[in-house]
Amino acid sequence: MGGRDACQTAGETPALQVLEFLVLPLFSLEGAFMPDATLQLPSPTPLTSFTEDEIMFRDNIRQFADEKVRPLVKEMDEKGVFDQGLILQFFQLGLMGIEIPEPYGGGGGKFFEAILAVEEMSRVDASAGVVVDVQNTLVNNALLRWGSEEQKKRFLPRMAADTCGAYALSEAGSGSDAFALQTRATLKGSDYVLNGRKLWITNGKEAGLFVLFATVDPAAGYKGITAFLVEKSFPGFTVGKKEDKLGIRASSTCELILEDCQVPKSNVLGEVGKGYKIAIETLNEGRIGIGAQMAGVARGAWEYAARYAQERKQFGKPISDYQGVQFQIAQMATEIEAARLMVYNAARMKDAGIPFVKEAAMTKLFCSQVAERVTSLAIEIYGGYGFTKDYPVEKYWRDSKIGKIYEGTSNMQLATIAKLVMGGK
Repeated sequence: MGGRDACQTAGETPALQVLEFLVLPLFSLEGAFMPDATLQLPSPTPLTSFTEDEIMFRDNIRQFADEKVRPLVKEMDEKGVFDQGLILQFFQLGLMGIEIPEPYGGGGGKFFEAILAVEEMSRVDASAGVVVDVQNTLVNNALLRWGSEEQKKRFLPRMAADTCGAYALSEAGSGSDAFALQTRATLKGSDYVLNGRKLWITNGKEAGLFVLFATVDPAAGYKGITAFLVEKSFPGFTVGKKEDKLGIRASSTCELILEDCQVPKSNVLGEVGKGYKIAIETLNEGRIGIGAQMAGVARGAWEYAARYAQERKQFGKPISDYQGVQFQIAQMATEIEAARLMVYNAARMKDAGIPFVKEAAMTKLFCSQVAERVTSLAIEIYGGYGFTKDYPVEKYWRDSKIGKIYEGTSNMQLATIAKLVMGGK
């Protein structure tokens, strides 16, 4: 930040002030900066090289998604409701506590495994992918990183066994400008009393625990923001309207209403006034998850389109015999491969403890672009059939659109990337 307080930077919006706080400490070089490799290995391996355990993990989830999730996708999409029996199976399979250490009842896995799970689920259904994504990359990660030992003992076994989580930052007036939030937390005795409304909260209907952000002092700006662990059963807490969305329809996106909601002081996550740090750093990890979701969506659509092109005949031969269609399929496959490599690289960097802010932003940006292009081309390969709900590709296209919006819009990712590659200028 060059010795200046981000909140006092004249002429900048709060969102860009927060972005500056996030970005500038990482690099001090003048001018454009595109870093080279930062981790030395005696024998580097391809990003697509997995351990035996990772391959087994991926293949088990792929089989589960094909056999258990795929038959329910169309009905869940039409009804806009996620099958509760599936969520129970997610817990039984260990998908909801992948990184939670074994002493707390979790799988003790790595972030990379959580990313593989999101990708494989999203290849079949993006709604299933985001249920797993929010649980692992946002809620569980926040608890693991900032929770006290007492909070970990109290909540992590539940998150691994039977409790869905949600991440409540956005409000009607604070989207990209996330720290303009108005939800207020006032200390009264041994409890904080929360009042306000949250909007666009994924998993809102299913969640039993919410990582929820409120300000204890609006005059302090982002330094008043605090993270709270709010349980669905708390007095004064209500889940409001479920949005009727274009895509990821089975995933619940809800309003949260807090009216004198009492939250014990022991449920403050991290330090009072440090919620901005939790929000920023958790979302950096979550963006890799959204990249994995979009890579999975693109893969699922491509698989249908490639298969259909070999089956559909026009002018006496499969349309896959025509060079124009071959080139479309080849271009789609190339972009998907690039997207997956970006996802895997960012996830490996996170597990290795290497700074990954730029890579996470690039991953989310690019993967959401790829998903939208690939799913749109898949509809075109299907022709008129692709435009109907009788065939699966139109859903992949609808599901792809959210990738450019949630957990930081594409413009916010570009702003982050520009700050980093231009040396903070």
